[in-house]
Amino acid sequence: MEKFFKLPLEEKNKVAQIPESLEGYGQAFVHSEEQKLDWADMLFFAVFPPAFQQLRFWPANPPSFRKTIDEYATEVKKVSDDIVKVILKNLGEESGKIYEMFRGGVQSMRFNYYPPCPLPEKVIGISPHSDAAGLTLLLQVNELPGLQIRRNGGWITVKPLPGAFIVNVGDTIEVLSNGKYKSIEHRAVVNSEKERLSVAAFHALNFGDTVGPLPETVKGEKVLYKSLEYEEYTKMFYASKLEGKSVIERMKLCV
Repeated sequence: MEKFFKLPLEEKNKVAQIPESLEGYGQAFVHSEEQKLDWADMLFFAVFPPAFQQLRFWPANPPSFRKTIDEYATEVKKVSDDIVKVILKNLGEESGKIYEMFRGGVQSMRFNYYPPCPLPEKVIGISPHSDAAGLTLLLQVNELPGLQIRRNGGWITVKPLPGAFIVNVGDTIEVLSNGKYKSIEHRAVVNSEKERLSVAAFHALNFGDTVGPLPETVKGEKVLYKSLEYEEYTKMFYASKLEGKSVIERMKLCV
């Protein structure tokens, strides 16, 4: 991963993003030339199901990249599936239907490179947001602090633990659980001395699925969120800027 981001720009641009797509090398959620960009480079692409893979965005250099990522993604997905199974059991959903939807859902990966910045207090590595997916498994590669989560109106730095994943609940799980699980608003900050690297693996539903509160979560309670086809839900997310929990706020019903 680090080898890729150290390559000359010409080489990295071989897998550059194209208009109307987030996949490839570049920046996340760029909507205009006037927009203030985050202090980061990223590489993003879909991994699973295999039919979703667009290998034009998978670097061929370094040569071991594709094989390594394919193996890593397979193992990370097993971890995510196990966590989803526990969450659904806690919610009382034991039919296996939603679990199978996640098992057959979309897995995508984003590789983040945050270079040192001479004025770190003036920039942000990635703007505050919550993830649209169900679960995100984040690996802080070089164990350098930079991830922060919002809590009680302030920001708390998450201390990296060697070899440990940070598991973020995403907006999809918040909606499915009717608010019993809350998605995590987070951001990345940078420093002036050393680059920071991380890998985020997103685990979501698939086109044809519906994002909405599960019947098991609303027994005797008010339905707090609307239901949307997953395709419409993702369009809404990708059309948005990274602005806190703005997407989940649009999913809430006025009750």
